Amino acid sequence: MFSMRFDMRAPDTGAPAKELYAAALDMAEWGEQNGCVAATLCEHHSSDDGYLPSPLIMASAMAARTKTIPIAIAIFMLPMYDPVKLAEEMAVLDIISGGRVSYVGGIGYVPYEYEMFGVDFTKRGKIAEEKLDLLLKIKGGDEVIHEGRRIKVTPPPVSPGGPIVGWGGGSPPAARRAGKYGLMFMAQTDDPKLGEIYEQACRDNGHEVGFYMLPSQTAPTTTFVAEDVDAAWEELGSYIMHDVTTYAKWNEGRDDVASISFAKSVEELRAQNTSHRIMSVDQAVEYVKTGAPLSLLPLAGGLPPEIAWKYLRVISDKVMPQLG
Repeated sequence: MFSMRFDMRAPDTGAPAKELYAAALDMAEWGEQNGCVAATLCEHHSSDDGYLPSPLIMASAMAARTKTIPIAIAIFMLPMYDPVKLAEEMAVLDIISGGRVSYVGGIGYVPYEYEMFGVDFTKRGKIAEEKLDLLLKIKGGDEVIHEGRRIKVTPPPVSPGGPIVGWGGGSPPAARRAGKYGLMFMAQTDDPKLGEIYEQACRDNGHEVGFYMLPSQTAPTTTFVAEDVDAAWEELGSYIMHDVTTYAKWNEGRDDVASISFAKSVEELRAQNTSHRIMSVDQAVEYVKTGAPLSLLPLAGGLPPEIAWKYLRVISDKVMPQLG
């Protein structure tokens, strides 16, 4: 019916981080009770607005507050992690969550994040490949000898073979990497060539072709539902535009990434009616009836929780009852 994504941006124009983090945990609990199909956590570092840098910690808190809702960490930037320590933390989180946390890895695209961690941005693909190879071997608790080191992750995760790990990205190397290891692939664009590359890489490496997603650049990935759409744009527009402008700055010069808009104003963003939308109740009901869940970003741009809750309750009180 709907999913919720949390990036935990807390710019000076929004609510304080303390309030946003508390609200996100409350919202995950609420979502579990009201038809949310997944909660997704993202990762970036050293962002001026405090973008979530530690999604595993946030996922652990969210898992402790819920019992059934799937939690996806998408993406985590593998080149910045020690794969052994990451595998240990994934195992503990797998136990805490009862196997509800899945992962989509990626290499990221912001150079200053790599500088912060002392990792060579120009070699991030090679670094990711090496770390992914090791992570996949050890995440299930099997003993591995790697470069003369004995590695065995304990305690073992509850999920057989360890938690699900996929790979994401918008480039041919990302598609090949996912296929090489037989992982699900989450593309950043609907370029059919990426699907072809992924399928061929799966076959070349002895894997069955797995699940992959090529998202449309016109699909709504940041959605709110309102009884009065005009009033909602007045209230929410500046917060949604913070999400738009910050991602646009990170992706300057790219026009092939789903969920990204380069709109310069609220009016232009609304007119585009693509990645960022405010739907009426009837529009939301019809959209869900097509088989696609609503993709909510309830705390977009540091949206104060008291405002965010108003729009979430439109989902539970007005949309869900019409969907049976």
